[in-house]
Amino acid sequence: MTRTDSWSESDIPSQSGRTVLVTGANSGLGLHTARVLAARGAMVLLACRSPERGKQALDTIAAGAATPPRLVELDLADLTSVRRAAAEVRDHTGDALDVLVNNAGVMAPPRETTRDGFELQFGTNHLGHAALTWLLMPALRTRPGARIVTVSSLAARTGRIDTVDPNFEHRRYSPVAAYGQSKLANQVFALELDRRLRAVGDDVLSVAAHPGYSDTGLAPAMARAQRNVVLRGVMNVGGRLGGLLLAQNTEQGTAPQLYAATAPDVSGGDYLGPLGPGQLRGKPGTVCPLAPAADPATGSALWDLTAELTGVTPDPA
Repeated sequence: MTRTDSWSESDIPSQSGRTVLVTGANSGLGLHTARVLAARGAMVLLACRSPERGKQALDTIAAGAATPPRLVELDLADLTSVRRAAAEVRDHTGDALDVLVNNAGVMAPPRETTRDGFELQFGTNHLGHAALTWLLMPALRTRPGARIVTVSSLAARTGRIDTVDPNFEHRRYSPVAAYGQSKLANQVFALELDRRLRAVGDDVLSVAAHPGYSDTGLAPAMARAQRNVVLRGVMNVGGRLGGLLLAQNTEQGTAPQLYAATAPDVSGGDYLGPLGPGQLRGKPGTVCPLAPAADPATGSALWDLTAELTGVTPDPA
């Protein structure tokens, strides 16, 4: 692990002249990420599913922004929306994007499907973000040292990617298993993307981050989805009480992805998370990725499956 015991938001360098896209920027970790980067001078694009909630976030962020932010309507559970949003971003920025933060997600809902027929969590958390990333690569490539930060979760530890049945069509649906699969897929995708970028000599960095155990307003769902992962061997509590006792606040939970997006010592393929016991909480630093994410065969299998399901041509191939 690389230790960063003294790092805080005040160490974020000026983001003036940089353009950043944050998915799920209307609440929780995404809202705080967007607010901090806008205050440091970045022109922040808020990619939100709900125009109403997005407008509220836009007004909040604009109050402290050095450069006016902009709202982009994006529904990651609809690949048509993903394509439309990517085209809008490329047009608005003149194909110049410095940072993409793949932050948005859904957690442990009853069984639902996306507009394209995928299991909701796999389709939203992984497939939508992967398609968005590939579609925005031309804009990222124009900016020296551009970064893609994909947000995983401690719940990835329980995940298993089933490339034969990723949408739970032939196995019993479990919200927790589906969430774990989707967050493991985020981590696997981020590191596979970095391997492919390095193979073609590209200087775009792909990294992953996770917030530890953070109270972002999703405490009940978090407790259901992560109790066995996060609290095993620590404390047998759940629900809102567990969040209040153990969880970091939003500012602390956002630190790994802010560090990943801005710190000068970040390298492609890094995985950033809290450095405290169990990675539950603490200052951000480089932590060990899970074995599937470090496995090129797993990365290649997920890459090919993702391209097949989304119909988006991978970039890089």
